Amino acid sequence: MARMKVHIDRLIENIETLTAFMRKHEKEWSLVVKVLGTDKAVLEKILQHPAVLGTHSIAVSQCKSLRMVKELNPSLRTMYIKPPALKNVPEIVKYADISVNSTIATIKALSEEAVKQDKMHQIIVMVEMGELREGIKREGLISFYKEIFKLPKLQVIGIGTNLGCMYGIQPTYDKLIQLVLYEQIIEAKFKRSMEMISGASSITIPILERGKVPEGINHFRIGEAAFLGTSPLENKPILGLNTGAFTFEANIVELYKKANQPDGIITDAGIGNIAENGLEEAESPSYKAIMDFGVLDVDAEHLIPEDPEIHFFGNSSDLTVYDLGDNPRGYKTGDAIKFRLKYMAVAKLMYSRFVEKVIID
Repeated sequence: MARMKVHIDRLIENIETLTAFMRKHEKEWSLVVKVLGTDKAVLEKILQHPAVLGTHSIAVSQCKSLRMVKELNPSLRTMYIKPPALKNVPEIVKYADISVNSTIATIKALSEEAVKQDKMHQIIVMVEMGELREGIKREGLISFYKEIFKLPKLQVIGIGTNLGCMYGIQPTYDKLIQLVLYEQIIEAKFKRSMEMISGASSITIPILERGKVPEGINHFRIGEAAFLGTSPLENKPILGLNTGAFTFEANIVELYKKANQPDGIITDAGIGNIAENGLEEAESPSYKAIMDFGVLDVDAEHLIPEDPEIHFFGNSSDLTVYDLGDNPRGYKTGDAIKFRLKYMAVAKLMYSRFVEKVIID
């Protein structure tokens, strides 16, 4: 069975480094743990470590994960970081201290449920600023806040936006200062102080390091930097963080010298992927290693073989093929091939039930 090693000590060191960096710049940050899925063993190791006390909150985007976080460590503040589905409102109020929202109907439902549970629920209103993901239109800001400020058992604690997650819109100084100005307009209009302007994530860390984040932006939602040690802004390591907290090993289950193009009539029946040069003419066959994972486990485009002589050739639902060329290193059936991981590789592998997780303290 293919397996992923999770180095807890490296993750904890990253969390501590990020906390020190954020304190230096007088910012709060939430640890976004959605990449860990619902792996209780890994979550428990992290959530019960004193290092997480340096964070503002633990942020999740799935109800099952939210409940698990709260059960593993009830003392931690929890944040639900995508607009809740109406059917999930009771769970959100019960297990999330804070949620991000962009719809009046959902916010009213949260208020009604909070009254039922006799619990104060905090919300951050998300504003659309170019990423075309969640967020209210900027021109409707005043009327939106006017309607929600009066709702019972609901505390509006801030404003936020999401940049860099779908289209990769860069969180420039101009973009972020706009968010700060919107918060100032709301405070001036309603004479209500809001504690959080949540407009930053891992992609914003290099910008903060260069001193280009407006002072008013005081909250970051960070996942990739904590778990992979990188920022999606430049896809490079940052702050001296560990980049090897997750390692993936897959096993060679077959190794033969084979042709470099298929033989027969190609149909639309294939459900896998092939390398862009997978069907090109080649002078001679090469060694093809069949690995014990497939697209159901992880997309090969998010894996980087540690051996630069190994190249992706193709995959299907449960097997992946790598081209070893003339196999100069002498790989054989039963050997393991190691991979470095991009963010989505970690996420898919953590969610896969068919990949063994090995915790290393």
